[in-house]
Amino acid sequence: MAIPRGSRLQLLTLLLFASALLPSLDAQAPEFSLLIRGGHVLDPRNGVDAVMDVAVANGKIAQVAPGIDPARAARVADATGLHVVPGLIDLHAHVFYGTEEDAYLSNGFSAVPPDSHSFRSGQTTLVDVGGAGWRNFGQFKAQVIDRSRTRVLSFINIVGLGMKGGPVEQNLADMDARLTAMRIAQHRDLIVGIKVAHYSGAEWDPVTRAVAAGREAGVPVMIDFGGHTPPLPLQDLLLKHLRPGDILTHMYAHVRGRTPIVNGQGHVEPYVWDARKRGVLLDVGHGGGSFLYRQAVPAIKGGLYPDIISTDLHTGSMNGGMKDILNTMSKFLNLGMPLPDVIRANTAKAAEVIKRPDLGHLGVGAEADIAVLGLRRGTFGFVDSGGGKAAGDQKLECELTVKGGQVVWDLNGISHAPWADMPPPNFGAAPATSPATATSADTRR
Repeated sequence: MAIPRGSRLQLLTLLLFASALLPSLDAQAPEFSLLIRGGHVLDPRNGVDAVMDVAVANGKIAQVAPGIDPARAARVADATGLHVVPGLIDLHAHVFYGTEEDAYLSNGFSAVPPDSHSFRSGQTTLVDVGGAGWRNFGQFKAQVIDRSRTRVLSFINIVGLGMKGGPVEQNLADMDARLTAMRIAQHRDLIVGIKVAHYSGAEWDPVTRAVAAGREAGVPVMIDFGGHTPPLPLQDLLLKHLRPGDILTHMYAHVRGRTPIVNGQGHVEPYVWDARKRGVLLDVGHGGGSFLYRQAVPAIKGGLYPDIISTDLHTGSMNGGMKDILNTMSKFLNLGMPLPDVIRANTAKAAEVIKRPDLGHLGVGAEADIAVLGLRRGTFGFVDSGGGKAAGDQKLECELTVKGGQVVWDLNGISHAPWADMPPPNFGAAPATSPATATSADTRR
């Protein structure tokens, strides 16, 4: 049927008006949400150690290559002179914070909120070790894990009520291997290991039960060893009880009731080397009382570097000699550990230990968890848990942290445009969700 001439003119006018409101067909959305340009990429798992650009799209690593055109990105961060590494993993933290009186590190005042400490130090994953047991893991999940932007994982305590201190942690009747393994099976995406700590009895039961649960669930065990009456031999723990992939934490400590790894002659005990050959892993676990230069310096001179560098983060350590993960990593840099090895200990190796191959690297398709670190040169002091100081001339500092493709920390605004170049605010429009404040359950795991 023919359209009348007047109607044709009206239709043409309507189409022209509509086309003026639509964006140009030539205009395309940027390919990348974020481009980190010109940084020295250190990705130990993938063997990358070079100046590269890192592009992010849809929360994933989209491309790692030199000379990516910044016009392809909606947001650009200049990382020239900085190191671009996978988001750091702290394998020993205490983040089951709460308000229960005398609860210590299990819903107590000594633990800390994860988001208050993670991103500003380049950490995208914190592993709480022992705060929750099989009895109260549900509370930990609802109260902390599900409410945090930081990815929070758990080494569940062999004690059902977790790390509440005092008599609770001495109760052998509450150390149930079967129920611990059952809880792990229910939360395999969140529970990545089992913790034993603070037991002072003469029995090996906490260790043997944890190892039994670890064997059933297919996860590693981390042991905070010492304080037994009478003392139990560290040699037996390392050579008879722990399996390859299990972890001795507080490796450079000298605590009551535990033989230190460096003997009175200044040498690493031979059985420690034997344990390493067996595949037993050694973790720093700095904490407020578990890192002494008197142990670390001779051990490192003898070639015994840590497999994992962790903080043992809690209210007592964060304001003491430990401070944060970057301060702890800087200590090892100044003790002679090469930077790529320091980064590996907190990325690829940590991810390998907890059997999370999706974490700790910048491979294309991986979750876009990224830390941009500055390596400052100068005169610095580093304090151990005994109050001893060591001088250093290099120190790591976090410039930018990206979690799941979103900028969550930007110390000096390297991912932001100058304010004068920004459009004025439109107070009549609905507020947009900022990429720095948006939350998504997909970025928490």
